[in-house]
Amino acid sequence: MRSDRAHKAGGGLKDFDSGLKYSSRQENMNGYEEGLEFLPVNNAKNVEKRGPRRWVVPVVVLVTCLLISLVVGLLVWHFQYRDVRVQKVFNGYLRIKNENFLDAYENSNSTEFINLANKVKEALKLLYSEVPVLGPYHKKSAVTAFSEGSVIAYYWSEFSIPQHLEEEAERAMAEERVTTLPPRARSLSSFVLTSVVAFPSDPRTVQKTQDNSCSFSLHARGSELTRFSTPGFPDSPYPARARCQWVLRGDADSVLSLTFRSFDVATCDGHSSDLVTVYDTLSPMEPHAVVQLCGTYPPSYNLTFLSSQNVFLITLITNTERRHPGFEAVFFQLPKMTSCGGSLREARGTFNSPYYPGHYPPNIDCTWNIEVPNNLNVKVRFKIFYLVEPNTSPGTCFKDYVEINGEKYCGERSQFVVTSNSSKMTVRFHSDHSYTDTGFLAEYLSYDSKNPCPRMFMCNTGRCIRKELRCDGWVDCADYSDELGCRCNTTYQFMCKNQMCKPLYWVCDSVNDCGDNSDELKCTCPTGNFRCPSGKCILESQQCDGVDNCGDGSDEASCGSVRVVTCTKNTYRCQNGLCLSKSNPECDGQKDCSDGSDEKDCDCGLRSFTKQARVVGGTDADKGEWPWQVSLHALGQGHLCGASLISSTWLISAAHCFMDERNFKYSDYKMWTAFLGLLDQSNRSASGVQEHRLKRIITHPSFNDFTFDYDIALLELEKPAEYSTVVRPICLPDTSHVFPAGKAIWVTGWGHTTEGGTGALILQKGEVRVINQTTCEELMPQQITPRMMCVGFLAGGVDACQGDSGGPLSSVEADGRIFQAGVVSWGDGCAQRNKPGVYTRLPVFRDWIKEQTGV
Repeated sequence: MRSDRAHKAGGGLKDFDSGLKYSSRQENMNGYEEGLEFLPVNNAKNVEKRGPRRWVVPVVVLVTCLLISLVVGLLVWHFQYRDVRVQKVFNGYLRIKNENFLDAYENSNSTEFINLANKVKEALKLLYSEVPVLGPYHKKSAVTAFSEGSVIAYYWSEFSIPQHLEEEAERAMAEERVTTLPPRARSLSSFVLTSVVAFPSDPRTVQKTQDNSCSFSLHARGSELTRFSTPGFPDSPYPARARCQWVLRGDADSVLSLTFRSFDVATCDGHSSDLVTVYDTLSPMEPHAVVQLCGTYPPSYNLTFLSSQNVFLITLITNTERRHPGFEAVFFQLPKMTSCGGSLREARGTFNSPYYPGHYPPNIDCTWNIEVPNNLNVKVRFKIFYLVEPNTSPGTCFKDYVEINGEKYCGERSQFVVTSNSSKMTVRFHSDHSYTDTGFLAEYLSYDSKNPCPRMFMCNTGRCIRKELRCDGWVDCADYSDELGCRCNTTYQFMCKNQMCKPLYWVCDSVNDCGDNSDELKCTCPTGNFRCPSGKCILESQQCDGVDNCGDGSDEASCGSVRVVTCTKNTYRCQNGLCLSKSNPECDGQKDCSDGSDEKDCDCGLRSFTKQARVVGGTDADKGEWPWQVSLHALGQGHLCGASLISSTWLISAAHCFMDERNFKYSDYKMWTAFLGLLDQSNRSASGVQEHRLKRIITHPSFNDFTFDYDIALLELEKPAEYSTVVRPICLPDTSHVFPAGKAIWVTGWGHTTEGGTGALILQKGEVRVINQTTCEELMPQQITPRMMCVGFLAGGVDACQGDSGGPLSSVEADGRIFQAGVVSWGDGCAQRNKPGVYTRLPVFRDWIKEQTGV
């Protein structure tokens, strides 16, 4: 064996061959011990003692350092990171199987409460000790409340859990368990807990102190209403940065009905908002939250909620300094339903979700078994359907749903029909433990399968419509089946690419009527051109060049930057005389004029309520929803016309309302009374309603009582109106303000709800659309002037009617501010097809209004 390296022997020696040379010498100077040296046999030179080669040493040092760093890193990670503790609080509930509920358990200071709570805490400690991921990290538990059933205990438990075990601990807490606390004496029975479950607490709900100044406990008495509210309501705001809670109880075998009569807290804007949550337990567990509310709701908004048992917990978490009055609510108890659903045996009838139109309770199942005569089939038509669950994907029905023929329905749906192939049908309704909605209203019908829609057309959904609605260009079936497979009448219809037939006068009206835009495709300009709404084509280089090339300012309306341009009748003029390229800049929250005049006099067009009601089965307006709406009463005749408030002393209405007749002088201001803040015509003395006399009436001097051209009038109040939550002015549009075709606008009034019918008592509202002016003129040739605009639906259905005259068209613009687009003027009938309502175009009269009123 040959070696080019010197070896230092340690321990025993191995005689390799005669080439081994042994030497021994005493090292006196350095005190080295005797050593062995292995020298090559064929090396004749004097070989001095050598160590490892130079590169070996740094490698060894580097490896050693890496190993030490690794060990140190592992130790640091283990002690400082892997062992990082997360403070977790879980809220939960459990059932005590062998205990009876005592009234004393409602009082957390009673001896009975304390004794039972101690037993529960001892049992929880025992249960956690048997779960490795929980036991070592449990710090403490507390019982917050008890309720019936036999006894339900609500508690929280605090843990200090290693970060890497956090998810596993959450799964362990959410798993329902059973535990038994053995008796301390032979004469006592075991303490059995079932349904032990808990969930992580929302950090915002955890009380940082033991302050109970904003904690309340209420018990329903009989069927009487019990009122409660946030501290100080309505005269002072609720506490800032507080944690408030209300424990609501009813008697055993009852459920609670809770209604928020007034609700105004800080607007929802993420984590900084204030939040009200209603729980179907007495523990703030998110999986058992019935609803979360923030912002402001009108008084008539449907905020009625039902519990599944005899308790509710309401929490208010305030994280802002904003000053809001809070809420006022009432609750009462009613008997718990013994069954839900039933057998329906008539030829037709109706049924609905529990407690409709209030929110159905959580954790409920209902079954309706429908059976009609043997020779007929059954179908169910859902008139109203709201089963919306937050944070769920559309079409996934695993929380709240209706199930028919093996198919589940959920979410928000327009009217639809479900049919069966026999005389029987089973309808199942299910709601889970969380978040409820207003539910559904349905009717069931029997029909002959051979002729399901006698003398009518049946949609593929099962809905029956009149035969003349088939292939008329209007979609009447929710699945479009009435407009599919049609042969278009080329004399007055256009065939879309999707084979639908549409009226010819819809072609090139700048509205996508076909749905695939094919009615507008042939109207496009050549490449490199911009198409104006009028159909005129201009070069793209002329767009946003500061010149009104289209003639209506549309080529300068959507430019990225706001520039000063040459003034035209279609550009906005600032008070300093400069004109802007921006369309509709007034009162949009952005200062565009160098003198700021576009944002002056903007105390208008705002209402108190941020939530718009989802009205069930009607079009009633909410109190304060349209605070500029005015009701004009003629002496001895009641409500005749509407008007709008544009300042504290001036109203706008229609000139034709003040045309004299043989027996009544309507032009005399003394004959009129204006009611502001009114909602219900039968209750003109309601709070907030203001009654005003008129000082004068100014009708436009060019008003034509035959054509209704220039149909506008100004009314001055005898004394100024007082602004409030239900009385506010609407904004007036500039002469350049554009309300484009297709834009949604609201019409309001107390007029007839049907043609030839009677006036409404409650203020009505309807959403309509601006109709292209060219289309409007084609529908009513020789009748439409530039001072008029068509608004409605060509399919009919929503329109103003007799008694709405003079009322406003309210258009929601930038920053949520509302401008008046027009005044209700005239129409051919009410809500008829191809006969939209005609309104006075308000921007045309802006200068005249300014001259007469100074507004």
